[in-house]
Amino acid sequence: MQHRVSSSDVDIGSEIRRHLGRQASSGARPEEELERLTKKMLFDMDNPPAEEYFGRCARCGENVVGEGTGCTAMDQVFHVDCFICMTCSTRLRGKPFYAVEKKAYCEPCYVNTLETCNICSKPIMERILRATGKAYHPHCFVCVVCRRSLDGIPFTVDAANHIHCIEDFHKKFAPRCSVCSEPIMPAPGQEETVRIVALDRDFHVQCYRCEDCGCLLSEGDNQGCYPLDGHVLCKTCNTSRIQALSAKATTDL
Repeated sequence: MQHRVSSSDVDIGSEIRRHLGRQASSGARPEEELERLTKKMLFDMDNPPAEEYFGRCARCGENVVGEGTGCTAMDQVFHVDCFICMTCSTRLRGKPFYAVEKKAYCEPCYVNTLETCNICSKPIMERILRATGKAYHPHCFVCVVCRRSLDGIPFTVDAANHIHCIEDFHKKFAPRCSVCSEPIMPAPGQEETVRIVALDRDFHVQCYRCEDCGCLLSEGDNQGCYPLDGHVLCKTCNTSRIQALSAKATTDL
């Protein structure tokens, strides 16, 4: 798209600053360059080109004159041959491009500068989600078990660095109760739970009961385990079993 301006519309201050910045690296004295540019611009304003004048090229600093010779982008005027990709020098007039810090890049070169998603390996064009020291598309950052998106949700990883939601991590890796075989994990909305270990076995609090009478061993009058021959018993049932064994032994004699 072309934007036409008259010579009187040129911002002399900005033009001078742009050229001085370009000349600073060449070693030219700023005072001499300022004087030269001022004279040139005043001459150009008093002697406008015969053809249509569009402004000064932001890349080379020369006049952009004549229909079809220039284009506008990033609020600047360029010669068609000067408006090119900063990486591969492809002409960008009439093509999609990406502006990064006032520099233009063609789409392939821009994409090559982007980080890639740790899951799908595709470039991340928009928002980057960072976790575990890696970059992800938000829609790719999901639990490996339930596939639920974990964007903004608490998560954890296993020894292989696989991403899990908290619930599935507990289901997969939590110790299992030796009575009901279900994982011992926190209740919904809770972060911690209680696991009882007895006779090298794991129990839920509600599953930790006497094998004979079924009373809870974690609370009440029968609190405490009195094991016998690998069985989990309360004190009363333990005593009863010992008495029964003793009576049997006496009878056998």
